[in-house]
Amino acid sequence: MGVYTFLLVSLLTSAILPQSTPDPDDEACLTHLSESLVDPNNNLRNWTRPTFKAPCSGLTSYLHGATCNNGGIYKLSLSNLSLQGSLSPFLSNCTNLQSLDLSSNALTGPIPPAAVALPNLAVLNLSANRLSGPIPPQLALCAYLNVIDLHDNLLSGEIPPQLGLLARLSAFDVSYNRLSGPIPGSLGNLTRFNASSYEGNKGLYGFPLPPMKNKGISILGIVGIGLGSGLLSLVLSVGAVCVWLRVSEHKMGVEEGKIGNLMPDY
Repeated sequence: MGVYTFLLVSLLTSAILPQSTPDPDDEACLTHLSESLVDPNNNLRNWTRPTFKAPCSGLTSYLHGATCNNGGIYKLSLSNLSLQGSLSPFLSNCTNLQSLDLSSNALTGPIPPAAVALPNLAVLNLSANRLSGPIPPQLALCAYLNVIDLHDNLLSGEIPPQLGLLARLSAFDVSYNRLSGPIPGSLGNLTRFNASSYEGNKGLYGFPLPPMKNKGISILGIVGIGLGSGLLSLVLSVGAVCVWLRVSEHKMGVEEGKIGNLMPDY
């Protein structure tokens, strides 16, 4: 009877007590993310403050697009929901987050460095939005990153060379943005990333893309232009002097003729 009593108490206890304790950091993360997003189609109608306090039940979540593990949010998949607004820097509070997918929406503004400085993040997909500004070098702090997909945005500036330190990175796509400058050798020389990872950026160059085209004027060209313009000025100056001398000679000849006509003949 003692064994049966123990089992009964254990079952009752597991049924009454929650399997895990809600994470207050997750609550702050979800609250601020909800406030920064605009949901015109009301896809996130169950994203409410009461739910943010206890969003998980085992591996399942009460929130649309969220997945839980050990009572914490470890995956957010909110792709193709016509979401507008911006990324909240308070995403950094979701410290258990391993996958963040906000692709194929209409998000604008920069990628906050704090939002992507997540220690356990393995997959980051922010593609097909309208995000602008630079790629945060803080992404290099996510040592477990396997996927970075930022294609089809309005990102500008150079690709941070620090991203080459991500040893686990197996998928990298920044195509069709407004990036410029050289592709970091630490990324460009990795055979798993080909030209398609970088195409569509007019100002980007370096392997595996073609090298930078010399669109400017070289130093020799500038010197040549300087010498040419100086020589031209000299020629024009000499020509002007010659013309002046000829005119002067002509005038002198005319004046001498006039004087000669005025003198009497003997």
